Amino acid sequence: MQKHIAIIGGGPGGYVAAIRGAQLGAKITLIEKHKMGGNCLNYGCIPTKALYQSASYFKSVTEMRDFGIHLGDAILDMAGMMNKKQSVVKELVTGVEQLLKRNGVEVLEGEASFLDGKTLRVMGKDKVEQFLTPDYIVIATGSETIIPNIKGVTSAHILTSQELLDIKALPKSLTIVGGGVIGMEFAGIFSALGTEVTVIEALDQILTGVDSELVKRFSAGLKKQGIKVHKATKALEIKRLEKEFEVVCQDKKGLFSVNTDQILMAVGRKPKIGGLNLDQADIEYTLKGIEVNEHFVTNSDHIYAIGDVIGGKMLAHVASHQAITAIEHMLLGEKTTKASVVPACIFVFPEIATVGVTEDDLIAEQRAYKKSKFMMGANGKALTLGKPEGLVKVLTNMEDEIVGVHIMGAHASDLIHEATLAVNEAMSVDTIKEMIHAHPTLSEAFHEAVLGIKGEAIHMAPSKK
Repeated sequence: MQKHIAIIGGGPGGYVAAIRGAQLGAKITLIEKHKMGGNCLNYGCIPTKALYQSASYFKSVTEMRDFGIHLGDAILDMAGMMNKKQSVVKELVTGVEQLLKRNGVEVLEGEASFLDGKTLRVMGKDKVEQFLTPDYIVIATGSETIIPNIKGVTSAHILTSQELLDIKALPKSLTIVGGGVIGMEFAGIFSALGTEVTVIEALDQILTGVDSELVKRFSAGLKKQGIKVHKATKALEIKRLEKEFEVVCQDKKGLFSVNTDQILMAVGRKPKIGGLNLDQADIEYTLKGIEVNEHFVTNSDHIYAIGDVIGGKMLAHVASHQAITAIEHMLLGEKTTKASVVPACIFVFPEIATVGVTEDDLIAEQRAYKKSKFMMGANGKALTLGKPEGLVKVLTNMEDEIVGVHIMGAHASDLIHEATLAVNEAMSVDTIKEMIHAHPTLSEAFHEAVLGIKGEAIHMAPSKK
């Protein structure tokens, strides 16, 4: 008998679950209250990367002089840049909608909530109610921006990433509260476009969770980009002045203020569970998200939850992987488990990508390890690109199995996947050594870094003994 699955949320977790469920022969109803594609396609991954590419091209105009190409001064067309961003978003969202249609997925526009553990109430945009009693339910509602309790914080005073992505004019100055991935990506984009950027970070390190050696090297280049960073600093109050805002801050030395045209709040995101009426279905959850087991099943065996709504690593590709895992467990009974090896990419200048454990993790856990670093400045392709900044750092256990790789440099987001395979399969240094890497490519930097574990790197001077 055909199973009926209702999926709440049409983001990279929800729509992937819908398509995989349809492939396996289930009847699928996908409920989305806003825009198909969720935060990722509409307000996150895709539009920010479109702006990142625009900023990269804008930045490249002056850099081209080093290659003997003189184009004159770059002129920023803000409207044109935003139109390009929106056209990319529209094309991808339309593509998802077509995929759902071709796979026979029923899409309901409206907001879903639980009446009880078996029944969903869907309030349509036309205010017409529908009631569903599917065999299975998948909760994939994603996450939302955290707004901290700072004096003076109102929607009139601050922007979230969603509003900043639709800004009409380039601000002369932008203060970003939060030095995590979202904050630092926007810092790089707007600084490259000519905005004076200040970052306020409450912790002692920006990009928390990234290998601290890479963060230290990355931080050294921020001053060159014109980005001011105040670490171990709290934003205490936001004041509206006549033509700008004042952010009152406190660091170890005391109080100081930053005057700015715009303020971006980027302190993080939290699971989006409001309005679901989880208590009506007796679903267990905390402020960190809905609680699930290794198959993404909640305490109710017919209700699953995936993606940002369960907390953990809030990444689109994690949600998509969890979606497939959950659906296959649901319909095939496969004993799949959560993926522990997850690559992460940060689109700053230069890019940062990481997979596996960091050196900080190994030290904290008192695990014996080996490490090797290869500088991008010694890579032929990086030099031809005019992108010598950065490095590849490889970590292994004492058996020479690769346990962590951390890359800073051009196209790090593409390079990380060979490293992900290596970490996922616990590949040895010798296995990578035997793989021929094409020349000249950036991938050679990973090969050399791996060879450096045994002191066999060719284009790296031996360490002093």
